[in-house]
Amino acid sequence: MANGTDSTDSSTNSSTDNPDLKHLALSFGSVAAEYDRARPSYPDALFDELERLAGRALKGARVLDVGAGTGIATRLLAGRGADVVAVEPSDGMGAQFLASSRGLPLVRGTGDELPFHDDSADLITYAQAFHWTRPELSIPEAVRVLRPGGSIAVWWNVKDETVPWVRALDGRMAARLSDRYHGYGRIDEHTSHFAPAGLEAASAVLRWERQITVDDLLADLSSRSYLASLDPARRAAVLADERVALLAEFPDGRLTEPYVLRLTVARTPA
Repeated sequence: MANGTDSTDSSTNSSTDNPDLKHLALSFGSVAAEYDRARPSYPDALFDELERLAGRALKGARVLDVGAGTGIATRLLAGRGADVVAVEPSDGMGAQFLASSRGLPLVRGTGDELPFHDDSADLITYAQAFHWTRPELSIPEAVRVLRPGGSIAVWWNVKDETVPWVRALDGRMAARLSDRYHGYGRIDEHTSHFAPAGLEAASAVLRWERQITVDDLLADLSSRSYLASLDPARRAAVLADERVALLAEFPDGRLTEPYVLRLTVARTPA
């Protein structure tokens, strides 16, 4: 799902390979409103880098935003002039997309089986979503749908764990939710599938931050699959304890949240 910033460094498999991860993937629909309200956006520099690595402007490009979620990235792509179509499998996320992204088209589907014709897109994006696909299926599907010289772009916002409070938060989540706490895995493992598929890949790393409140951070946490998939009582207890810990760190209720944004663009032969 788009903007699924579950950020640990543990290795993960795709959701369709692992029944537990499939359950986590399906949990987003129940927290779609929190997801849309609290998840981080993306800086303009991301799209500048995307255009540079893809070798073309977004304006006028036919773009499929796969795993679009509530449309956070879709709206930004449209704002850059892309002719963008969102692709999202979840009913709950799709309903929130339609409420939050009026005027933008939505197609139900997954990256593993794209409901589009051959040679019909210039760019396929996976904003925080590629780790929910099976690369052995999703990459050939993307190549099939892309026009010659088209590109696949995958990116992840990951909280910067070199910052002590972020590292402490991650440690608390891992200890408390060891039965389900997961992240993107090592991002290099996800992007390593492009070269064997005959695609030329290049990457960029951006750092950015946002100013938020403790309540914003708790809402963001509540939309993570590892919390959204909990029963309500257990989820409420975890969030209550986190509120105490975060307010001890940030007594005025405000904080700066740092991100490392990792982008990879894989280009098909022209």
